[in-house]
Amino acid sequence: MNRIHALVAMLLLAAAAPGWAQQSEPPAGAEPPVAAAPPAATEWSSIPAPQQQLLGRYQAQWSSLPPQRQQALVRGASRWLSMTPEQRDGARERFQTWQRLPPEQRALIRQRWQRFQGLPPEQQRAVRQNFRYFSRLPPQQRAQLRDRWVHATPQQRQQMLLQQRQKRGR
Repeated sequence: MNRIHALVAMLLLAAAAPGWAQQSEPPAGAEPPVAAAPPAATEWSSIPAPQQQLLGRYQAQWSSLPPQRQQALVRGASRWLSMTPEQRDGARERFQTWQRLPPEQRALIRQRWQRFQGLPPEQQRAVRQNFRYFSRLPPQQRAQLRDRWVHATPQQRQQMLLQQRQKRGR
C-alpha cells in the first residue's frame, strides 16, 4: 500500500505545479493537431507462440476486440515475458493492491495519470524529481510534509514548491 500512497503523494505534489491545472491553448494561428490513424487489427496467428500462450483466454474473442485493446494485450504479454520472476511478483502485488482500491480512487489516479502524461517533458521531470525527493524522506517527515500540504492554501503550496526548487538549486 505504501507505493499507492507514494503515487498519490506524487500526484498531489504535481497538482500544484505551475500550469498543471491550466489547460494549454495552442498559439493563435496554430494548426490543429492531426489525428493519428487508428491501429490495425492484429491477427491471432501473427502473435508469437509464448504470447499466445499467455493470452489464450482471449483467443475466442480476439477478432472482436478493438485493435487498441489487442495491441495493448500483446505489448503487455511481451513485457510480462521480459520480466524476471522477482519483477513479476512485484507486478502481481501492485496489481492486487490496485484491485483493492475503491473504484473512485482508481478513477482519480487514472485521471491524474492522464493529466501527468499531458504535461511537457520538463514538467514531467520536475514531478518525478519531487516524487523521488519525497519518497526518500523518513516516514515521519513525509507525514509532516503531507499534513502541511493538505492544509496549505494554493499560494502556500506554490511557495512550498518554490522553496523546494531553490533548495535543489534550480
